[in-house]
Amino acid sequence: MTTTEPAVKAKQSVAARLAARAGGGALRVFLLLVALFWLMPTIGLLFSSLRDSTDISASGWWQVFTAPAQLTTENYSRLLDNDVITNSLFSTVLITVPATLLVVVIGSLAGYAFAWMDFPGRDWWFLVVVGLLVVPVQVALVPVSELFGAVGIFETTFGVIIFHVAFGLPFAIFLLRNFFAEIPRELLEAARLDGAGEIRLFTRVVMPLGGPAIASLGIFQFLWVWNDMLVALVFADSKHPPITVALQQQVRQFGNNVDVLAPGAFVSMVIPLVVFFAFQRQFVTGVMAGAVK
Repeated sequence: MTTTEPAVKAKQSVAARLAARAGGGALRVFLLLVALFWLMPTIGLLFSSLRDSTDISASGWWQVFTAPAQLTTENYSRLLDNDVITNSLFSTVLITVPATLLVVVIGSLAGYAFAWMDFPGRDWWFLVVVGLLVVPVQVALVPVSELFGAVGIFETTFGVIIFHVAFGLPFAIFLLRNFFAEIPRELLEAARLDGAGEIRLFTRVVMPLGGPAIASLGIFQFLWVWNDMLVALVFADSKHPPITVALQQQVRQFGNNVDVLAPGAFVSMVIPLVVFFAFQRQFVTGVMAGAVK
């Protein structure tokens, strides 16, 4: 029995290793299928944007695999000639970039203040910030519209930016305050002993350590503002709408204008995807750090 037991264990270990490898391979195949299924609408939209309107009306996008001659870039040429869509892309960038940068900068400063600075009513003010997280956007549309109309910024790009910043800050402050609070106090005390003030402490110690969380916040804010339609419909300039509103107007005015809608929708979708994949490593690091903490 003693001589056969090691052989049995060896066989079992080999079998266990084979089963583990098979399980890992099956898991990879499953995850690959899930990823392909998740990307299917994007792939379908891409192929639709490369087909003529008559082909789109006649058959589904998957017909390109049997008839690749249907693919053409003429739709994108028409898109570039459509002033409404091109101007809307510029308006979207003009709204999204400032709204994202302001939320990241102000949220970082406020998060550091709530985490490491002592001031009267700090905990109560932070509770107010947490309470603002549960306020839905829809509740503020009417009163904010009246306020913006009174101060003269209704239907302006500045008004849309201010609205997105105001509703993005509570989540930004909450996220970054909790992340900054996990920084070891010894690091900050050592920097203070070396003569670092609050600004230098924030820029040289806190910001580098909080880079993953800040990158994650920037991605979330960018995606939210870029894909927003409700706020843009209410507050944006009707003559220079963002891409989401411009595409909706194209559907309303030209129901069969699919040769412009498909490439416009794909361009509107692919830009946030590029931003996400460009900062994917920082995003994953920030999410995993938050999960561990």
